[in-house]
Amino acid sequence: MLGFTLGNVLAAFLLPPGVFVALLAVLAWRCPRCRMGLSAILAALYLLSTPFVGGRLLASLQVAAPLDLQHPPAADAIVVLGAGRRLDAPEYGGDTVNNLTLERLRYAARLEAATHLPILVTGGVPGGGQEPEGRLMAQVLTREYHVPVRWQEDRALTTWDNARNSAPILHAAGVRRIFLVTHAWHMRRALPLFEQAGFVVIPAGTGFARTDFDSVMDALPSARGLRDSYFGLHEWLGILWYKVRGIFQATP
Repeated sequence: MLGFTLGNVLAAFLLPPGVFVALLAVLAWRCPRCRMGLSAILAALYLLSTPFVGGRLLASLQVAAPLDLQHPPAADAIVVLGAGRRLDAPEYGGDTVNNLTLERLRYAARLEAATHLPILVTGGVPGGGQEPEGRLMAQVLTREYHVPVRWQEDRALTTWDNARNSAPILHAAGVRRIFLVTHAWHMRRALPLFEQAGFVVIPAGTGFARTDFDSVMDALPSARGLRDSYFGLHEWLGILWYKVRGIFQATP
């Protein structure tokens, strides 16, 4: 066990982002005149690269507990938000969903099995590519999970678009109360947009953040920690942007 821990500690500082933390520490030690600035950058990079801080950032965005699928509340439909694609994936012969979208689809399939509600998938072609997310999501659900998809929305480029473009489709079908499937840390941004579009929203989050400090690995810099911090900061920035955008749109 000790050898495993020491090996992981060594690897953490030989691979990015840990190697950059180590280099900054050496530069700060060797350059007294730039020590203060480098130390601030070092501290920020180190903290944001740890799984513990990344997890806490994601947890700060979670607005609802996981659903109890043994006793799910009543709703009219399930709405699944896209989270991106892999372009030109050779093993699939073209575009396919990325790992984040796949996590949401897997949970949507689980939710559909518990509720037997119709599903809407939404996502366009942000960043280029040939196939819109909505179409790819429907293909994965129907072909791989054997779950029917009733509606596809394939023009949305943002979460704002997801809500705005899905609303007329669902309202025309008499849908008023929805399960909203997205990552738990994306729910704080997505839920108000669908409420503003006229829905009663039941959060159906997946990918809840870990916040426990279980081992020394949670305090070591890692690509996963930096990724989680990126997602967390990206969401808070998106929330701020939507608030500013809403103010300007409301100004006569």
